[in-house]
Amino acid sequence: MPMLTDTPTRHDRHGRYPEATTVEDLQRNLISVQTRIEFACGRVGRDPAAVRLLPVSKTKPESSLRLAHAAGCRMLGENKVQEAHLKWQAMQDLTDLQWSVIGHLQTNKAKLVARFATEFQALDSLRLAQALDSRLQAEGRSLDVFIQVNTSGEASKYGLAPEDVAAFVQALPAFTALRVRGLMTLALFSSEAERVRQCFVLLRNLRDQLQQSAPASISLNELSMGMSGDFEIAIEEGATVVRVGQAIFGARALPDSHYWPGETAGGQP
Repeated sequence: MPMLTDTPTRHDRHGRYPEATTVEDLQRNLISVQTRIEFACGRVGRDPAAVRLLPVSKTKPESSLRLAHAAGCRMLGENKVQEAHLKWQAMQDLTDLQWSVIGHLQTNKAKLVARFATEFQALDSLRLAQALDSRLQAEGRSLDVFIQVNTSGEASKYGLAPEDVAAFVQALPAFTALRVRGLMTLALFSSEAERVRQCFVLLRNLRDQLQQSAPASISLNELSMGMSGDFEIAIEEGATVVRVGQAIFGARALPDSHYWPGETAGGQP
């Protein structure tokens, strides 16, 4: 993969994207993001079809999500499972709309995820794996999951320490309702692009190492990394899923600290 060091972050735009209020706004924003994906892939010789765009609709009202569906979105990412569950209940008429839960999950909320989600991107403990597996078995469902890794070393971020992931992966075949797809991380929320890049490099290198010893039933092909401000850098380093919220839906009405007290802005797509 070519060495790239001069791609900037766009974190300076955090909170400044105009709100998308029409289907046309959303279509235009989706095209803009897809174009950024294509240019990033072109810089490193990757096929843009190998990168999945996950629009992140957290905090946005049902009306915005319905516009996104009309604009072509068929899977939406949500951070808070209770918020996502309520939206799912209200939008069951959209039978082709799927849901990805991308935020930290308490074990007592596992039953909600098991009920409706197609994908869960924040698996970070065996206790949670057990809770999800039990609930999924009861529902007769299975779930695509990503293992969350804390690549920045920040205490404010969830996820396994990189050195703990190998043992975690070895234990996952016991949970047969969980289909392990890969790894996920949140990079530093920083304007220093090289520090952001190192989070993505760490995750890719970790994945490559783990693939050599992972159990046969565990797939680690996917790397979910990169958000509105840094997904181009993530793609340059191998991301197969990018989680983009504000660049598609527009800035949120209130700062992230209002919705997630005590968490840093770095956790928000």
